[in-house]
Amino acid sequence: MASGTNEENIENTKKQIRGLVNEIAELSKSDLAAAEFYPAVLQRIVNALAAVGGAIWLLDGETGLRLSHQIQISPNLIEPENDEAIQHGRLLTRLIKQGRAELIPPMSSSLEEGEGNPTRYLLVTAPLASAKQTVGLLEVFQRADTPPDAQRGYLRFVEHMSKLIGDWIKGHTLQEVSTRQELWQQSDKFARLVHDNLDLKDTAFTIANEGRRLIDCDRVSVAIMKGGKAKVVSISGQDSIENRSNTVQSLNNLATRVVRSGEPLWYDGSTEDLPPQIEEAIEDYVDLSHGRTVTVLPIRQPERKLEGDILAERSETNEARIRRNIIGALIVEQIETQLSRQTLEGRVDLVYEHACRALSNSMDHSNILFMPLWRFLDRCLWMFRGSALPKTASILGVLATAIAAMFIVPWDFDLQGNGKLKPTVERQVFAHIDGEVQRVLVKHGDEVAENQPLVVLKNAELDHQIETTRGQFKQSVQQAYELKRQLSNNSALSEADRVRFRQDYNQAEQEATNREEELKILIERQQKLERLSPIGGLVTTWDVEKVLNARPVVTGQVLMTVADPKGPWEIEVLMPEKRMRYLDYAFKNESKVDADGAKYLDVEIILMTAPENKYYGRLYPPGVGQRAELDAEDGAVVKLRCVPNDDALLQISRRPGTRVMADVKCGKRSVAFVCFYEVIEWIRANLLF
Repeated sequence: MASGTNEENIENTKKQIRGLVNEIAELSKSDLAAAEFYPAVLQRIVNALAAVGGAIWLLDGETGLRLSHQIQISPNLIEPENDEAIQHGRLLTRLIKQGRAELIPPMSSSLEEGEGNPTRYLLVTAPLASAKQTVGLLEVFQRADTPPDAQRGYLRFVEHMSKLIGDWIKGHTLQEVSTRQELWQQSDKFARLVHDNLDLKDTAFTIANEGRRLIDCDRVSVAIMKGGKAKVVSISGQDSIENRSNTVQSLNNLATRVVRSGEPLWYDGSTEDLPPQIEEAIEDYVDLSHGRTVTVLPIRQPERKLEGDILAERSETNEARIRRNIIGALIVEQIETQLSRQTLEGRVDLVYEHACRALSNSMDHSNILFMPLWRFLDRCLWMFRGSALPKTASILGVLATAIAAMFIVPWDFDLQGNGKLKPTVERQVFAHIDGEVQRVLVKHGDEVAENQPLVVLKNAELDHQIETTRGQFKQSVQQAYELKRQLSNNSALSEADRVRFRQDYNQAEQEATNREEELKILIERQQKLERLSPIGGLVTTWDVEKVLNARPVVTGQVLMTVADPKGPWEIEVLMPEKRMRYLDYAFKNESKVDADGAKYLDVEIILMTAPENKYYGRLYPPGVGQRAELDAEDGAVVKLRCVPNDDALLQISRRPGTRVMADVKCGKRSVAFVCFYEVIEWIRANLLF
């Protein structure tokens, strides 16, 4: 019964050991950090061997040993000044140099070498090798009362475990080398990019964006000192900065206070050791940005000692020197990332060193007088260097030839003006008296004869005046008749009465004559209320019925227009007033004379409704004293008369008011004048006047 129980216990122990070995093998293939791997592996090794304790020693540099992890070893072996620690350290150094697994009996020593095992435990050791190079030692403290066969088994187990640990160290070392190589590549790229440009804004944006990638944080910002205050000029991941936002203003305030203190700020959530002004600023900013860690480093100018600067530095206080040398600030933030302080410091220092020199060089370059002008000139000078010089010379030669030709080669100088086609014989119908339109007798497009009624007006006041005057006339006639009858039938009148009656009769007769003349005038005015067509032709006023019906009019108001389409036609050209000086010069020097001795200029005409065809005509100068008029579309214009040369234009369109465009031929001028004369006039009127 006891024998079966012992065999069962042995089998369970073997299973536990195999399980621990498998766990150690899995750990050796994992990518755990050293701080997690060494404790886990060593604990399983100690448990598998049922040992008292153990330790993992790693080479630190070329000669020193560093205890990576230990389990229940004597404190005397750790204290550097302890004799047991010195003796034990020499033993470990020899074992590492030999590079083989070995059992060290308890309380053993070598007087010649000064080494030994000062403990009462059996030391089971095996070197840790990575890439055929010893990098450390695995040490297990085992009880000394075990049989020799068991001790040799311990040694083989520890030797096997050391190989697994060595495999992990090899993989971990390769990963560290790869990470370090990648970091150096990023650092080299960052250095090349940040020193590639001397423009201050571009440099700041490069530091912020490329610095964030190199540090592997969430946000990097760069602030520049302006007027004693720090102003953020670049934030990683942002093309532009909204300076009025609360976050940017709070960051400006924080950077300003840190720069004034002259000391870097490493904020990790605690504000116990911070000055009150910085504590207030960092709390305000963190409330807005929600950053876990915030690092603000004042950017100082690189140290540049020139001859004669030592005396100046002696006369300055440290505070003044610090403030003078600070040119900005580098702000690094972690919101979601959680880099360790040691890793963060190393990467931030790398970015900081390049940022100091790059910003200092950019600021010195930007502060040069007229730097934007010199930069523009430098960009232009590439055309005159190397292989680009022949091409540049050829292009400049072509441009010079073209410019010279513009001032030498003549070109047709045409002045454009809008116009409309209309019959030459055209009359307007006016209102000769105030009144109200009672009836409109014609419509747009109606053909009318001369003296045909067109519009009937009504004037109630005139009708009243006629009736009143007619009554007064009848009364005067009746009164004259009575006086004449009395004078003829009454023979008994004295001479004095006869004279008086005769005077009254003459006065009444004169009054009747006056009233008759006044009545004729009023009737004549009443007859003019019916407006007649002055000529035979067509009514050209659009929608004349709706425009005039029941409308009050005043004396001299145009009621409608009647034109004779069967007679000759002409074009009314509206020439802008600003072009009249050139047109007057053309009439004086380039004009022709027709059969009647009148001056004219040739005109090229196109219809707006058919611009593909060109027609020709003669433009006559304006009359003496003709003034400019204001047109709703063309502004101030002068109306000119143009006569078509043939009937081809009239065969296409005989609609009064048809829009045309006229090009007046004003001779030849240089190409430059023809193309830019309006520009020159605008400059004279708006810039030089």
